[in-house]
Amino acid sequence: MQITKEDYQLFKPLLFSLGYRLLGSVAEAEDLVQETFLKAYQMDGENINNKKAYLCKIMTNHCLDVLKSARYRREKYVGPWNPEPLLVEKLHAFDPSEIVIQKEGLSMAYLRMMEHLVPDERAVLLLREVFDFPYSEIANIIEKKEENCRKIFSRAKQKLTLVEDESLHYEKNKSLVNRFIEAFQTQNRDALLELISENVTLYSDGGGKVKAAVRPVVSVSNVLALLYGVIKKASKDSYFEVKNVNYQPAIVVYMNGKIQSILSFYIHHEKIIEMYITMNPDKLPVD
Repeated sequence: MQITKEDYQLFKPLLFSLGYRLLGSVAEAEDLVQETFLKAYQMDGENINNKKAYLCKIMTNHCLDVLKSARYRREKYVGPWNPEPLLVEKLHAFDPSEIVIQKEGLSMAYLRMMEHLVPDERAVLLLREVFDFPYSEIANIIEKKEENCRKIFSRAKQKLTLVEDESLHYEKNKSLVNRFIEAFQTQNRDALLELISENVTLYSDGGGKVKAAVRPVVSVSNVLALLYGVIKKASKDSYFEVKNVNYQPAIVVYMNGKIQSILSFYIHHEKIIEMYITMNPDKLPVD
């Protein structure tokens, strides 16, 4: 079987979804999707029995190569590293076919937790838990024995406390984010303390390109102090909107008509547990 243009339209959303989850980067995932199809077009298709598994194998291997080579760059990264925010409306406007991308495992909280895994663990966990590949196919994709893949999956699960489905209810979380905004604007500390965990952690990603906290900010008092400090320095023409980012409500801040930062949340049991503010201009979508 040969890879066709129809296969490109059919499998591109799947491959982008896999690549973005593995790398946390929209641009890198898009580039590797193109490289995957270029390589597939060049191969003799006689031995391709399962196109989906074949393309996922090429894509996964490309991503694993990037992850392993990126380790040094990550170690040198200035401050906390947040995944690149995925503005859902922008994604859909770019290509309606990508609406079919699985929403599970796309939240910023999930993607940040993936950073605790080594590349092989990340790949096995995603292929099994998000994309529901059987272990036999996973073994072929990452070129390891099936028994080893089962052990890798078990080890990955033990390392992570994955985000529960109930924490990803969009409308409930949007309501809480709106209440947070109102309490923040009115400086209603009692209301804020009801919405934010006492041990909340904020990860501020400026990448050395803009001023940001170089270490995670812990505790509700410290986090609020930082956010109020950011607001005081904002220009008069700045404004914000609540938008769908990684299939969860997030605050998108605009300055001079462009996206200046995106504040995403991990909400659990109706409390904000973590915040992720991404200000690195290289990671922000062009609105």
